[in-house]
Amino acid sequence: MKTDEPADAAERNLTEWDFFLLWAGAAVSLSEIWAGGLLASFGITTGLLLILLGHVIGNTPMALAGLIGSRHGVPAMVSVRGALGNRGAWLPAALNVIQLVGWTAVMLWIGGRAAAGLAGGAAGARGWTVALGGLTTLWALAGSRVWKRLQQIGVVLLLLLSVAMTALLLRTCGWRELAAAPATPALPFMPGLDLVIAMPISWMPLVSDYTRHAAVPGRGGRGTWWGYFIASSWMFAVGLLAAVAMRSDAPDSALLRLMGEHRLALPALLIVLLSTLTTTFLDIYSNAVSAQSLLPRIGTRPLALLGGLIGTGLALFFDATKYEGFLLLIGSAFCPLFGVTLTDYFLLKRGRYERADLYRRGRYWYTGGVNRRAVAAWIAGLAVYQICARAAFPGGASLPGFAAAGVMYLALMHGPNRPTRENP
Repeated sequence: MKTDEPADAAERNLTEWDFFLLWAGAAVSLSEIWAGGLLASFGITTGLLLILLGHVIGNTPMALAGLIGSRHGVPAMVSVRGALGNRGAWLPAALNVIQLVGWTAVMLWIGGRAAAGLAGGAAGARGWTVALGGLTTLWALAGSRVWKRLQQIGVVLLLLLSVAMTALLLRTCGWRELAAAPATPALPFMPGLDLVIAMPISWMPLVSDYTRHAAVPGRGGRGTWWGYFIASSWMFAVGLLAAVAMRSDAPDSALLRLMGEHRLALPALLIVLLSTLTTTFLDIYSNAVSAQSLLPRIGTRPLALLGGLIGTGLALFFDATKYEGFLLLIGSAFCPLFGVTLTDYFLLKRGRYERADLYRRGRYWYTGGVNRRAVAAWIAGLAVYQICARAAFPGGASLPGFAAAGVMYLALMHGPNRPTRENP
């Protein structure tokens, strides 16, 4: 399939349950367990409140972004053309390619080392990294019809293994002892909430790449919301509990060691392998889709193969922790971007794009293919995000950046000499 053409009827074959499994699989990962551990200083009660509230807030714009793709059959970086313009969307597409290659490498690097810690020792990390890179690339190449079968087997098994992991943690540590642990918050409530919100929001540049395959648009969004909400909240909670119980700032590693100590090394290894596969294949496939929006003459498969090879190579030869901050900087651009996009789609365009014009010189051409007011609002929202993040603003950074971009865009588009959409 090529992204210079919308998904046709035959390709729109994923049900609500398929989306539930897809995004539950994305959420069950070592990185989400680790992120939950960052809330340990709040204690169990406040920490769980932050997790649930943060996922309700963060999942909603994620699902709304996916609704655009499912209604019109278009991927994420095509959906932003309605606001930024046909050419204006090139910049976020390029940024998405860069960040997704990087995150592919980070996830493979983490998975390879975690697997080696359970089987093979440090010397086996490269072998595990290569194996995971190959398998995730093949998964990404398989296409939506094969994903359905893989998710039905792989994610269900992963969820069952996660139940065993959670039960072991609670049985070993005891719920009463966990609940009685003192809370000494290391940061205010809102920045803690922002840590949670940032996780589902980080999927916004990818979500329409999958919801465009929805057989029924509304149900695709609903399956996405609930699948990610339940599994991600669960993994955050596991990380929180493990960090409090084990007094560890690396609850993901601590949990794997705990399973090994209880003769559950094989289930722990399967969790590492399956969680890496079900999360990282999304990065590889979406990287190809974003690249294809820039290079429409090249097919998805060659681009997915190339992205998988580059990501695996980076994981083999570079320490992922050295460039994770750079990837987070790029990723911060997408929160205000979708503040602009969702404002444009739901408020200004009243929930409707002309799909054909997203692919040609039409009503979304604006001025030379770029809606300068949308770009200005995006930059302003990004500036607000960065200022809030660097100044440790009590209200966090995600919501202020998202809201500032949307409000700025709405004000600019209702100002004098607003751009004409209908006549390029």
